[in-house]
Amino acid sequence: MNILFCNYEYPPLGGGGGVVMAALARRLAMRHEVTVLTSQACGLASQSVDEGVRVIRVPVFFRRELAVANLPSMFAYLPQGFARGVALARRGAFDVINTHFAVPTGPLGHALARWHGLPNVLSVHGGDLFDPSKKSSPHLHAPLRAAVRSLLRSADAVIGQSQDTVRHVTELYGVQRDVALIPLGIERPPAIPHASRAHFGLPRDAFVLVTVGRLVARKATTRLINALAACALPDAHILIVGDGPDRDAILQRAAHLGLAERVHLLGTVSDTEKYAALSIADVFATTSQHEGFGLVFLEAMAFGLPILCYDRGGQTDFLRSEETGFVVRLNDETAFTRALVALHADAQGRHRYGEHNRALVENYFIDTCARRYEEVFEEQMRKTALLRGRGLPAAPSQPSPASQGKGKP
Repeated sequence: MNILFCNYEYPPLGGGGGVVMAALARRLAMRHEVTVLTSQACGLASQSVDEGVRVIRVPVFFRRELAVANLPSMFAYLPQGFARGVALARRGAFDVINTHFAVPTGPLGHALARWHGLPNVLSVHGGDLFDPSKKSSPHLHAPLRAAVRSLLRSADAVIGQSQDTVRHVTELYGVQRDVALIPLGIERPPAIPHASRAHFGLPRDAFVLVTVGRLVARKATTRLINALAACALPDAHILIVGDGPDRDAILQRAAHLGLAERVHLLGTVSDTEKYAALSIADVFATTSQHEGFGLVFLEAMAFGLPILCYDRGGQTDFLRSEETGFVVRLNDETAFTRALVALHADAQGRHRYGEHNRALVENYFIDTCARRYEEVFEEQMRKTALLRGRGLPAAPSQPSPASQGKGKP
């Protein structure tokens, strides 16, 4: 196949949605021709090859940070991406378009698919449908909600990565159609044999929490600092991997609570450094308000860490209290602190959760995700070819009575 991915973010721009799409693109590039149409910002090259993936970046001018996009850069991506996408297809025909994020990428993938008569597979990632931390969340505004609803209905296929995301298609947008449920996958992390706590300025006998993610409102990392203070464990330290606009607020909260020496902000780091942080920790903890899926949970599980998190988001598909660690009711700070104290006191329990997580994560590596995507792409290509043979325009999949409004695992 000749596949065109459209995503406004691709590493090193952005967060988890771009990371998993990049992993998917690299895996598919082992067997197919893969091109990614994404944003150019922060001095990135306009064209590059990433492990067999041709990456085309269009200038968006207004973006100044790797970790966080802004509205002007998102809007600029659409006309720039369309112009480049039209030119790309003139040079060589694509077979299928995979559009990632209904907002902001959705209109671009839809327009290019209709312009070139190609099937459009729309992958929704959670935050593009529902983000409780943002007043701009599409489900809160009638015009945006109507636009997303139209994109969900008109796509030839829709893929959601969790039951939570699949449910939002119907419950928030009123779209009754088949939605393929394909859990995201991660690359198998390498062994990190020489990682040490001293490298991160940690005492050898510390109880180490680690969290990974952009420092934005949805992650609510200041709540994690509150939990560190509430648990009153003098040997507990937090490694925070990631950067973003909440960095100063986190530092201020840590200083205010007298925890500055036990809160370690690493900023944006290489994968090797991130894996090293995971490898020397005792627990992965996050106070994120919502996750569309949560790739970082899988990465932590691959390193044998128990997980402590809230119960809002796609991670509830695979995380269970007292099996993978603890899943606590959203913003129940008392229960969160209690779980943290319990994990600190029970080294055997941490080991048991960690071994369970190592086994469970074997189901969530990128090769499995890529095979499922291939199946969807091939099915849509067959449907498009059949409709062309009949002289009819391609049409989106309609729900069967048994699967209407439900995910198809």
